Amino acid sequence: MISSDYLRSSEAPSPRTLYDVFTHTATTFPEAAAIDDGSIITYRELLERVQAGAQQLHAAGVGPGSRIGVRMTSGHSDLYIAILSILAAGAAYVPVDADDPDERAELVFSEAAIQGCYNDDGFHSYQDSTPITPTVPALEDTAWIIFTSGSTGKPKGVAVSHRSAAAFVDAESQLFLQDAPIGPDDRVLAGLSVAFDASCEEMWLAWAHGACLVPAPRSLVRSGMDLGPWLIRRDITIVSTVPTLAGLWPTEALDNIRLLILGGEACSAELVEKLSAPEREVWNTYGPTETTVVACAALLRPNHPVSIGFPLAGWDLAVVDAQGKPVGIGGVGELVIGGVGLARYLDPQKDAEKYAPELGWSRAYRSGDHVKLTEDGLLFVGRVDDQVKIGGRRIELGEVDAHLAALPNVRQSTVVVHKTGTGDSVLVGYLSLTDESLEFDHDQARTILSNSMPAALVPRLCVLPELPTTTSGKVDKRALPWPIHSDVTAADLSDTEQWLAELWVDVLGMDIADANADFFSLGGTSLAAATLIGRIRERVPTIAVRDLYDHPRLGALAEHVESIHVAPSTQEAPAQPVSAQARAIQGLVQLVAMTLSSLQWVAGLALINNIAASAGVSWAQHIPWLIVIALLIFVTPLGKLAIGGYAARVLTKGITPGSYPRAGRTHLRVWAAERIANASGSRSIAGATWVNYYARALGARVGDGVNLHTIPPVTGLLTLEDHCSVEPEVDLSGYWVDARHIHIGAIHVGKNARIGARSVLMPGTIIGDNAHVEAGSTVTGSTPVKTNARWSGSPAQKVGRSKHRFPDTPPPRRPQWVLAYGLSSLFLALLPLCAVAIGGATMIAFVHTTGVHPFLGMIGAAPAGTLIAFVAYSFCVWGLIRLLSLRLNPGVAPVRSATGWRVWFIQRLMDDARTYLFPLYAAQLTPLWFRSLGATVGKDVEISTAVMVPTFVDIRDGSFLADDTLVSGYELGGGWMLAGATKIGKRSFVGNSSIAGPQRKLAKNSLVAVLSSTPKKSKAGSNWWGSPPERMRRVTVTTDASESSTYKPRLQMRILRGAIETLRLLAPITSGVLATAVLASLQLLLINLGIGTTILLGGVVLVAAGALALLITVAMKWLCVGRHRTGDHPLWSWFVWLNELQDTFVEVLAAPWFFNHALGTGSLNIGLRLLGAQIGKGAWIETYWLPETDLCQIGAGATIGPGVVVQTHLFQDRVMSLGTVTIAPGATLAAHSVALPASKLADATTIGPGSLVMRGDQVPAHTRWQGNPIEPWIPS
Repeated sequence: MISSDYLRSSEAPSPRTLYDVFTHTATTFPEAAAIDDGSIITYRELLERVQAGAQQLHAAGVGPGSRIGVRMTSGHSDLYIAILSILAAGAAYVPVDADDPDERAELVFSEAAIQGCYNDDGFHSYQDSTPITPTVPALEDTAWIIFTSGSTGKPKGVAVSHRSAAAFVDAESQLFLQDAPIGPDDRVLAGLSVAFDASCEEMWLAWAHGACLVPAPRSLVRSGMDLGPWLIRRDITIVSTVPTLAGLWPTEALDNIRLLILGGEACSAELVEKLSAPEREVWNTYGPTETTVVACAALLRPNHPVSIGFPLAGWDLAVVDAQGKPVGIGGVGELVIGGVGLARYLDPQKDAEKYAPELGWSRAYRSGDHVKLTEDGLLFVGRVDDQVKIGGRRIELGEVDAHLAALPNVRQSTVVVHKTGTGDSVLVGYLSLTDESLEFDHDQARTILSNSMPAALVPRLCVLPELPTTTSGKVDKRALPWPIHSDVTAADLSDTEQWLAELWVDVLGMDIADANADFFSLGGTSLAAATLIGRIRERVPTIAVRDLYDHPRLGALAEHVESIHVAPSTQEAPAQPVSAQARAIQGLVQLVAMTLSSLQWVAGLALINNIAASAGVSWAQHIPWLIVIALLIFVTPLGKLAIGGYAARVLTKGITPGSYPRAGRTHLRVWAAERIANASGSRSIAGATWVNYYARALGARVGDGVNLHTIPPVTGLLTLEDHCSVEPEVDLSGYWVDARHIHIGAIHVGKNARIGARSVLMPGTIIGDNAHVEAGSTVTGSTPVKTNARWSGSPAQKVGRSKHRFPDTPPPRRPQWVLAYGLSSLFLALLPLCAVAIGGATMIAFVHTTGVHPFLGMIGAAPAGTLIAFVAYSFCVWGLIRLLSLRLNPGVAPVRSATGWRVWFIQRLMDDARTYLFPLYAAQLTPLWFRSLGATVGKDVEISTAVMVPTFVDIRDGSFLADDTLVSGYELGGGWMLAGATKIGKRSFVGNSSIAGPQRKLAKNSLVAVLSSTPKKSKAGSNWWGSPPERMRRVTVTTDASESSTYKPRLQMRILRGAIETLRLLAPITSGVLATAVLASLQLLLINLGIGTTILLGGVVLVAAGALALLITVAMKWLCVGRHRTGDHPLWSWFVWLNELQDTFVEVLAAPWFFNHALGTGSLNIGLRLLGAQIGKGAWIETYWLPETDLCQIGAGATIGPGVVVQTHLFQDRVMSLGTVTIAPGATLAAHSVALPASKLADATTIGPGSLVMRGDQVPAHTRWQGNPIEPWIPS
């Protein structure tokens, strides 16, 4: 006998439909929030939208008995409006996961025989649009049809009537929060797919009680740690989810949750302990789709059995044995369900089979689940079959009309969704008047609408004499005007505020209530901010994007705009493209430089020949030892340095500070000196003993005790006073180039001054004694940095007095460390050659052992030899860093000490490693590589081409270090070095070319923007930009990317990515084969023409090799990715992997063989064009960092300086977003600057050195800007 506790069909709630439930709530709580997806919709508005949607469906012939498919993106209100509209029309909705294959969607829709479908484009009817008489659903009408998959894999359609659905909603109302019922103050998380029947619980928990439904992207719901801040920020109070997801969430994420409903799978006692709280109800629910979502439920308590409880009012439950007889207390059997919640299968045969009469019930459903019957409720035991439920997402926006029709003097109205300038959707209401003689009162209309819906949802209003109609008499929405002029007439707004408010309306798509409106609180994004500033610049050309971040409120922004009186600086005359004569001169200089570079090849080859000749090798040519020794001396690091320094000194002799024509005689002399200095290998001596001598050889004045850890200028216009310190990667070149001139000036750094890493000292810079320029700063030279001052930022400004981070007394400069630094720099330069020698030796051994033709054998063995060299260098780097890191402690130590030398050596070696071991970086193996070097690296970390002292670095789970980040490192001052630990918190992001220096801690879930510095301390969830770092307003961007394609990939995806990344080794292998071919070509010249001709033609051979390397790279680019296009791609996707593969060929093959020798030349432009870039005639480009070349548009005569990144992509939340960057004719993006995606520099615009052009920033023509981010600039 079945206990009466499990037989409750007689207690079924009073019959009604879901539409009855909704309309009752909407009329009871008309002003309460019904849906909040970032924009709030009240119940009044929602009802009107739903009724309008139902009318649309009725007009399309949809009504009772109709079935309408729903395949829309989740996370937005329009999905729910579509569902409610279908229900209101009397039809049934048939949801499908939009991410399912089209084949499954077609199968489901075919099985359901749908008459139309909602997708992201709106409603599509599949039948003749014959209007029907408007009607409301009846109790027996189907509300929804959800498909589950059976063991055969064929979807099974389950139809649920309005009677059953509404009974479920009303029965749950009798369960939850009886002491403090659900009401308008509650906010319900909507995180489940509408193709999963549990989503019905989410929706109707809100809509049956006047609560607000708050949709969330499913990727966020699944992310665990990321959900906590979102739940708190969105004030969620009610959550329905599955135990697995709830288990991922931190307990603090649920602090505000007063009702937590679990279902869909078994729940553990441990999870109950974790989730329980005194002010929270935690319920466990159970129910198959076939019995309307939930059949039974239990309130969970810690230290009690985890039960699925007793039936809802209206449901009957029984536990039967194998013979179909009820079991007693303590028995285990299959759960059978009856009562008001029974649905039906679309397949009549399946329905008769599964809903057969049983236990005296006319219909009963065998669940296929085993449960245990107890006095305290049912205990779930497990499944007896393999049913699976599928989740889903995707939605589209809807319409609003009823509120407009109710306005005074309105005869016709319609609401249309338009796109703003930023691509956002906006509601626009079009009206015609009953009495046109009466002026339409916009203020009154806005007040009425604001009283019935949230301000953010009040449509823009446009009054027309007549609304255009089609031949059928319907409003022709395509003929409605757009865009339209905004009528911002608030009485309390000034003229400037009204003008700005109109722009805000255009960009944000909503009217502005008053001067306290906050741009970002109203939904403004970084791209919307850039768009707005671009509009304001039409009247105020010198306003910057930064100004909006500093003044986000309308009134404050208006005051700032009114205070701007500076007129933009304009170019003197249009820039001229680089002349053909200049290009010809550059070609000759390139050939000379390549010939000089070829001498090291010839020298090595000559040595090999003499050794081989002495061993009796037939092909070897004996060369006089005097010539060989002379060549070897010439090409040693010190020999090349001396010759490079002398050549640069000769080329720049007599150059004085001033401005000279771009690509003119003086500019070409400086450019040629740079090319020769670069070929000399001066980069490897930065910080070593030799660099000071090299600087003096170039003409610089270098005092005693100077620590110079960067490259001195080829102009020699540099003065470094005693005991000053210059950290790595500081630009001391003393010149910069715009579209018309090269600006050259002297740089003076005073005694004991400190220049931080990656700073830029522009021409004319004067740094006073004991002054400090912080890392990442740009000193424009317009104002001297005074004694003892501390400057920071771009443009650098005084931020205080120089801090005493180092002892006042200089440490003793022990001479043995002078030798150590000097020999170490030579060792670092020779280390790659030693690895190459190991690979070469294996190749020679192969040829000797096999007896094949020497030339063919060497080329054939080159791939294996290259891999051996790669592995050898890897082991050398690993071994040296592990050895030097032993007992290496953070703190302050003399530069000339074991600690100082080791830190310097490690960072220099790490910098070299990312060049020579490039395929290891930005890959799955990269975290493992850094971990093996001594860094603390958590799970699911992504690291690109970062430079660091590994033992001092702690990178927590899920963090992302983008290209060219500098982590930990060291600081210099007065002969001392500071090295410190650096921590990157969980799921934090450090942007391209950013600095996280020593003793910095970035909290979890934080962001450091491109070209920015990390604060010493930060709070969780904070975002920073610039140098010094400032807090940044950041709007969370929701993407369609799932957790499985960003943070938690499947094993299959990891394997596929690993396979693609293994192919990156093809780049160094190709380079090795090419190097072998170069040696073979030079050997043939040596055999046939002698050593003199070989020396003369060596440059030609390298030029040919460079051209071949470029062509191979071009072929790989087009093979891997074809043409780059704007769009979004998650980290774990084919596009990202293949894009990294082609980029490896750029960095490993094209850069060393071609691009590095062609900077600033026409041949570089040709190479970039072959890769897909659009480059106008005569552009001067000194960088090849155009990551997605097809998205780079560079106009005629434009200038792009050295170290510039035309950043056509950004990674946010591990989604790669691509956008076009445009640099118009005559525009300049000067040295070490970055232009982010969707930015545009108009004609003759100048962006000064060390600047950041924000995403989407539209910089007006004939203006000058500088800074991080850019602001108006008037150079002195």
